[in-house]
Amino acid sequence: MKKSLRLHAVALALTCALPFGLQAKEVVKIGVAGPFTGANAAFGDQLWIGATAAAKAINDAGGINGKELVLVKADDACEPKQAVAVANRLVDEDKVDAVLGHFCSSSTLPASEIYDDADIISMATGSTHPDVTERGLPTVTRICGRDDQQATVIGDFISNTLNAKRIAVIHDKDTYGRGLAESTRDVVKTHGTETVLFDGVNRGERDYNALVTKIRAAEVDAVFFGGLYAEAGTLVRQIREQGLEMPYVSDDGIVDPAFVTSAGGPQYAKGVYMGFPRDPRNMESSKPVIEQLSAAGQKSDGFTLYAYAGIQALSAALAGTNSKSGTELAKWLENNAVDTVLGRKEWDAKGDLKEPDYVMYQWDDKGGYGELN
Repeated sequence: MKKSLRLHAVALALTCALPFGLQAKEVVKIGVAGPFTGANAAFGDQLWIGATAAAKAINDAGGINGKELVLVKADDACEPKQAVAVANRLVDEDKVDAVLGHFCSSSTLPASEIYDDADIISMATGSTHPDVTERGLPTVTRICGRDDQQATVIGDFISNTLNAKRIAVIHDKDTYGRGLAESTRDVVKTHGTETVLFDGVNRGERDYNALVTKIRAAEVDAVFFGGLYAEAGTLVRQIREQGLEMPYVSDDGIVDPAFVTSAGGPQYAKGVYMGFPRDPRNMESSKPVIEQLSAAGQKSDGFTLYAYAGIQALSAALAGTNSKSGTELAKWLENNAVDTVLGRKEWDAKGDLKEPDYVMYQWDDKGGYGELN
């Protein structure tokens, strides 16, 4: 009996000791939400490459106040319903402390409400629709600009540089694409440029020849497309195949080599203009990271460095506040600048960047793009 009691006591002591001796290291979790499958998965790849590289650098430097940074991958496929399911999972099951994402505005709008209800900060990576930060949600921020800011640069370029008097404005019927198309239409109107055709295409469709016929009949000086690379590439290819050579202008939704693929090759993508912030690959602050990515066989184009900067910013807020309250974290970003791979970044009370810095780019005959002087 005494032996039995002694064995029981030893077993109890070991049971109590194991959690203390083998307890998991305390971590900070950041969800990375975006399109990792589907037609826009190339953007998801960019986000994951940038986010994981940033997390590694932060952990190598000691983590966030000594805690390991762990990323949780969350695929929304740029579908609003899936984004809602993903957001609920990140909150209820994964119990993340912050979210980098989502990418598409149509996903960010419903998902960010779920995060806000849970007082979790979210930082959108490619969601440029004004409503993302105009709803007064205290936990919502972004590391990209806004449609109205981008549209100003694109619209000025179409009217003043291309000297277009009559244009066709096409969009993909999504929150992002249509919103940017409407904003661009409004900007060119202030310069006296008439939008003689305003039309939309369905995501996933691949035959736009009827629309190209409308564009031909409208006798436009330029075409603007608001949306992502899959539809943008298909449309420009079919425009060129029908012998139309007017300038083709799009947005930061085509800033990936997948645009060239969807267009059928550089012969169709060359000459296409697009709006995007100043190329982070040309910044001194980004060179060490670009070298590291290159050494690992990874590219740093598109939104890769934006995801890296987003993780840096969220980590800085988490370290600076030592809090998990999304409201407190967003307020910290409002009051503190962060040095990132994109340079020094500051946010306003809405959660928008104070200086998004949009410029125009052009695709070349080798399948690359460069900033216009």
